[in-house]
Amino acid sequence: MPEPVVSSAHLAAGESPALSEFEFALTLAANAYQRWIVRCAAAAGSSLSPLEVLVLHTVRHRDRAKRLADIMLVLDIEDTHLATYAVRKLTAAGLVDATRAGKEKLIGATAAGRAFCDRYAEIRERLLVHPLVSDGPGDDGISQVAERMRSLSGQYNQAARAAATL
Repeated sequence: MPEPVVSSAHLAAGESPALSEFEFALTLAANAYQRWIVRCAAAAGSSLSPLEVLVLHTVRHRDRAKRLADIMLVLDIEDTHLATYAVRKLTAAGLVDATRAGKEKLIGATAAGRAFCDRYAEIRERLLVHPLVSDGPGDDGISQVAERMRSLSGQYNQAARAAATL
Protein backbone atom coordinates (compact mmCIF):
# COMPACT_ATOMS: atom_id res chain seq x y z
CA MET A 1 0.00 0.00 0.00
CA PRO A 2 1.46 3.42 -0.92
CA GLU A 3 2.30 5.89 1.80
CA PRO A 4 -0.34 8.57 2.35
CA VAL A 5 0.30 12.00 0.85
CA VAL A 6 0.38 14.38 3.81
CA SER A 7 1.71 17.83 4.65
CA SER A 8 2.58 17.06 8.27
CA ALA A 9 4.35 13.76 8.88
CA HIS A 10 4.16 14.30 12.64
CA LEU A 11 0.34 14.29 12.43
CA ALA A 12 0.29 11.25 10.15
CA ALA A 13 2.42 9.30 12.64
CA GLY A 14 -0.57 8.72 14.92
CA GLU A 15 -3.35 6.16 14.86
CA SER A 16 -4.92 7.37 11.59
CA PRO A 17 -2.49 8.46 8.87
CA ALA A 18 -5.47 8.47 6.49
CA LEU A 19 -7.03 11.32 8.47
CA SER A 20 -3.90 13.39 7.92
CA GLU A 21 -4.08 12.51 4.23
CA PHE A 22 -7.72 13.66 4.17
CA GLU A 23 -6.83 16.91 5.95
CA PHE A 24 -4.14 17.70 3.38
CA ALA A 25 -6.54 16.95 0.53
CA LEU A 26 -9.21 19.08 2.24
CA THR A 27 -6.77 21.98 2.54
CA LEU A 28 -5.92 21.76 -1.16
CA ALA A 29 -9.59 21.42 -2.12
CA ALA A 30 -10.68 24.32 0.11
CA ASN A 31 -8.01 26.63 -1.30
CA ALA A 32 -8.79 25.59 -4.88
CA TYR A 33 -12.53 26.04 -4.29
CA GLN A 34 -12.08 29.51 -2.82
CA ARG A 35 -9.80 30.52 -5.69
CA TRP A 36 -12.40 29.18 -8.15
CA ILE A 37 -15.38 31.00 -6.65
CA VAL A 38 -13.49 34.30 -6.54
CA ARG A 39 -12.41 33.94 -10.20
CA CYS A 40 -15.88 32.82 -11.28
CA ALA A 41 -17.41 35.79 -9.44
CA ALA A 42 -14.98 38.13 -11.18
CA ALA A 43 -15.89 36.61 -14.55
CA ALA A 44 -19.56 37.11 -13.63
CA GLY A 45 -18.88 40.79 -13.02
CA SER A 46 -18.23 41.30 -9.30
CA SER A 47 -15.12 41.39 -7.18
CA LEU A 48 -16.23 39.43 -4.10
CA SER A 49 -14.50 37.49 -1.35
CA PRO A 50 -15.19 33.76 -1.03
CA LEU A 51 -17.48 34.35 1.95
CA GLU A 52 -19.42 37.05 0.11
CA VAL A 53 -20.01 34.68 -2.82
CA LEU A 54 -21.21 31.94 -0.47
CA VAL A 55 -23.49 34.32 1.43
CA LEU A 56 -25.00 35.64 -1.79
CA HIS A 57 -25.71 32.13 -3.10
CA THR A 58 -27.22 31.18 0.27
CA VAL A 59 -29.43 34.28 0.22
CA ARG A 60 -30.48 33.49 -3.36
CA HIS A 61 -31.32 29.85 -2.48
CA ARG A 62 -34.97 29.27 -3.37
CA ASP A 63 -35.35 33.04 -3.83
CA ARG A 64 -36.47 33.49 -0.24
CA ALA A 65 -35.03 36.15 2.05
CA LYS A 66 -33.04 34.77 4.98
CA ARG A 67 -32.31 35.85 8.54
CA LEU A 68 -28.64 36.42 9.32
CA ALA A 69 -28.80 33.61 11.89
CA ASP A 70 -30.04 31.20 9.20
CA ILE A 71 -27.25 32.19 6.81
CA MET A 72 -24.73 31.59 9.58
CA LEU A 73 -26.28 28.24 10.44
CA VAL A 74 -26.32 27.00 6.85
CA LEU A 75 -22.73 28.07 6.19
CA ASP A 76 -21.54 27.04 9.69
CA ILE A 77 -20.19 30.53 10.37
CA GLU A 78 -19.28 31.03 14.01
CA ASP A 79 -18.35 34.72 14.02
CA THR A 80 -21.32 37.03 13.53
CA HIS A 81 -19.11 39.94 12.48
CA LEU A 82 -17.82 37.97 9.46
CA ALA A 83 -21.34 37.34 8.17
CA THR A 84 -22.47 40.88 8.99
CA TYR A 85 -19.51 42.35 7.13
CA ALA A 86 -20.20 40.15 4.09
CA VAL A 87 -23.85 41.26 4.06
CA ARG A 88 -22.79 44.92 4.33
CA LYS A 89 -20.41 44.53 1.39
CA LEU A 90 -23.09 42.77 -0.67
CA THR A 91 -25.59 45.50 0.22
CA ALA A 92 -23.13 48.22 -0.81
CA ALA A 93 -22.60 46.38 -4.10
CA GLY A 94 -26.37 46.36 -4.67
CA LEU A 95 -26.55 42.55 -4.68
CA VAL A 96 -28.67 42.12 -1.55
CA ASP A 97 -31.01 44.26 0.48
CA ALA A 98 -32.59 44.01 3.89
CA THR A 99 -36.26 44.18 4.73
CA ARG A 100 -38.15 43.93 7.99
CA ALA A 101 -40.71 41.29 8.84
CA GLY A 102 -41.88 42.36 12.25
CA LYS A 103 -38.81 42.43 14.46
CA GLU A 104 -36.77 40.29 12.08
CA LYS A 105 -34.38 41.63 9.48
CA LEU A 106 -34.45 39.54 6.31
CA ILE A 107 -31.74 39.60 3.67
CA GLY A 108 -32.75 38.96 0.08
CA ALA A 109 -31.11 39.07 -3.31
CA THR A 110 -31.83 42.12 -5.42
CA ALA A 111 -32.47 41.91 -9.17
CA ALA A 112 -28.74 42.62 -9.65
CA GLY A 113 -27.90 39.87 -7.16
CA ARG A 114 -30.11 37.37 -8.98
CA ALA A 115 -28.58 38.38 -12.33
CA PHE A 116 -25.08 37.91 -10.87
CA CYS A 117 -26.02 34.44 -9.55
CA ASP A 118 -27.46 33.48 -12.94
CA ARG A 119 -24.29 34.62 -14.73
CA TYR A 120 -22.14 32.79 -12.16
CA ALA A 121 -24.19 29.62 -12.74
CA GLU A 122 -23.71 29.92 -16.52
CA ILE A 123 -19.94 30.28 -16.16
CA ARG A 124 -19.84 27.42 -13.63
CA GLU A 125 -21.74 25.12 -16.01
CA ARG A 126 -19.42 25.92 -18.91
CA LEU A 127 -16.06 25.91 -17.15
CA LEU A 128 -16.51 23.45 -14.28
CA VAL A 129 -19.60 21.28 -14.59
CA HIS A 130 -19.33 20.35 -18.27
CA PRO A 131 -15.69 19.17 -18.06
CA LEU A 132 -16.43 17.36 -14.79
CA VAL A 133 -19.42 15.54 -16.28
CA SER A 134 -17.32 14.58 -19.30
CA ASP A 135 -14.54 12.89 -17.38
CA GLY A 136 -15.24 13.17 -13.64
CA PRO A 137 -16.38 10.73 -10.99
CA GLY A 138 -20.09 11.18 -11.77
CA ASP A 139 -22.91 12.43 -9.57
CA ASP A 140 -23.07 9.30 -7.40
CA GLY A 141 -19.36 9.47 -6.59
CA ILE A 142 -19.52 13.19 -5.85
CA SER A 143 -22.59 12.70 -3.63
CA GLN A 144 -20.83 9.98 -1.66
CA VAL A 145 -17.81 12.22 -1.07
CA ALA A 146 -20.10 15.10 -0.05
CA GLU A 147 -21.98 12.86 2.41
CA ARG A 148 -18.72 11.65 3.94
CA MET A 149 -17.41 15.21 4.22
CA ARG A 150 -20.59 16.40 5.98
CA SER A 151 -20.21 13.52 8.41
CA LEU A 152 -16.55 14.36 9.05
CA SER A 153 -17.44 18.03 9.56
CA GLY A 154 -19.63 16.93 12.46
CA GLN A 155 -16.69 15.05 13.94
CA TYR A 156 -14.47 18.14 13.60
CA ASN A 157 -17.16 20.34 15.20
CA GLN A 158 -17.49 17.93 18.12
CA ALA A 159 -13.70 17.82 18.54
CA ALA A 160 -13.59 21.64 18.45
CA ARG A 161 -16.18 21.82 21.25
CA ALA A 162 -14.16 19.32 23.28
CA ALA A 163 -10.92 21.24 22.64
CA ALA A 164 -12.58 24.43 23.89
CA THR A 165 -13.06 22.76 27.30
CA LEU A 166 -9.37 21.89 27.75
